[in-house]
Amino acid sequence: MKYYFLVLLCVPMLLMSQTTAETVKQLFDSKQYSKAESILKVAVENSPNDRQLIELLGDAYGYQEKWDGAIENYEKLVKMDDYNANYHYKFGGAKGMKALEVSKFRALGLIGDVKRSFNRAAELDPTHIDVRWAMVELYMQLPGIIGGSYKKSMKYANELENLSKVDGYLAKGYIYEYDDEPELAEEYYKKAIEVGGSVTCYDKLTSLYQKEHKPLKAIENMENSHKKHQRNAIHYQIGKVAADYNVQLEKGEKCLYTYITNYTAKDGVPVCWAYYRLSQIFTHKGDKSKALEWINKALAAEQLDPFEEHKEKILKM
Repeated sequence: MKYYFLVLLCVPMLLMSQTTAETVKQLFDSKQYSKAESILKVAVENSPNDRQLIELLGDAYGYQEKWDGAIENYEKLVKMDDYNANYHYKFGGAKGMKALEVSKFRALGLIGDVKRSFNRAAELDPTHIDVRWAMVELYMQLPGIIGGSYKKSMKYANELENLSKVDGYLAKGYIYEYDDEPELAEEYYKKAIEVGGSVTCYDKLTSLYQKEHKPLKAIENMENSHKKHQRNAIHYQIGKVAADYNVQLEKGEKCLYTYITNYTAKDGVPVCWAYYRLSQIFTHKGDKSKALEWINKALAAEQLDPFEEHKEKILKM
């Protein structure tokens, strides 16, 4: 009788935990992180050993960049289960983000913990892609004096390549780009496109071309991306490059009109920026009237410094 009574008591608790988790995940999807945090704090107080709820609370803090709260909760998880690679990965990641916010002296004390956590996660799960990406970036970005290492970064890029060709190629592209070897970076980003062809693969190569001031190559790559993925956002990006570099202005203008016509919030960049880019294009063309028309539309939508500065430039034409 006692056994069945305890089981009956546990069932509502388990149902409550699952319901809370599902509610919180919906709040995460709608980016209501503060509300999720409030719900989870109460849930964790009521169920202090529920690892799913503790992890979600850590995630809620992390989404809000409240790194102390994230660290506290992920550390609880690591102590509860030292053999869970993902707990170590999240704990190390939160500490790494904290290190970016504090003084260099304080950051030094955190970096060791970050490395230990990432190494532990990598050892526990030989197939954990995210932690290997984190190691690639960590060792490239750290100064050599506190443990930065091109060699170690490349080691984890090779491990990534063994797990996923596309991740390995992207990681190597990142390493070469960071190390100021753009030709090798281009080579590996192109390999990633051949193997994976995701939006991310194309975006990495486009970003490299823009960084290297190669707008025509950037536009060509974005057009290839659009053929495969049919994203309206690409129209804005092409228009932006055309406006920034004063190249292929007719194509840029056409793309921006298309972006405005088909715009939805999912496209990411507010439509007022497309107005601004059109104004830039007409400024390059020497059409003061059209340039003013579009910058006024941008300013009517939102009063931003770049828009104000561009209008002043137009008025001096």
